[in-house]
Amino acid sequence: MTITLATMEDFDGILALHKIYHTDYISPEDRPNGFVTTNFTPEQLEALITQERGVTIAKDDNGRVCAYAMAASWAFWAQWPLFTHMIQHLEEYSLGGQTLSEENSYQYGPVCVAGEHRGTGLFEKVFYFSLASMKSRYPIMATFINHINPRSYAAHTRKVPMTETGSFQFNQNNYYLMACPTSLTQN
Repeated sequence: MTITLATMEDFDGILALHKIYHTDYISPEDRPNGFVTTNFTPEQLEALITQERGVTIAKDDNGRVCAYAMAASWAFWAQWPLFTHMIQHLEEYSLGGQTLSEENSYQYGPVCVAGEHRGTGLFEKVFYFSLASMKSRYPIMATFINHINPRSYAAHTRKVPMTETGSFQFNQNNYYLMACPTSLTQN
């Protein structure tokens, strides 16, 4: 298994994995095992890879993308209404006594691990690689988790030490706002 930052050579593999687990495509019986809600245009994914340098991937021995974690500045995410809402309310949340802002934090996610690789420790490896890749730019990672996605909440609170800093509502959905310092390292 290779974990690295994505390049444009990984574009199709990322999209293929994304399409399997995105809420628009996932089957109702697979939904309780976790899903992804953020969608991307090809141009947005290209910008995430080439400009933000924010897509961590895991590839199996055959070169297939089997996990990804996306991360980018709030300026990048501001194109989506949910993230605009989060930006407008960042100052209401804090981590370790530090108020969140566009300058000291970034948005992590979505994150996705292919079903056959879940429970193997791959999620944790991708998480910490992504975290380390953003450490020189921001001291705090922030994300949201939909209340109806308990698998994601469990992964981010049991497998990695993200902190629930509060909750918010958007578009008739309830979300946890999660955060952690980028200085965390895998034990």
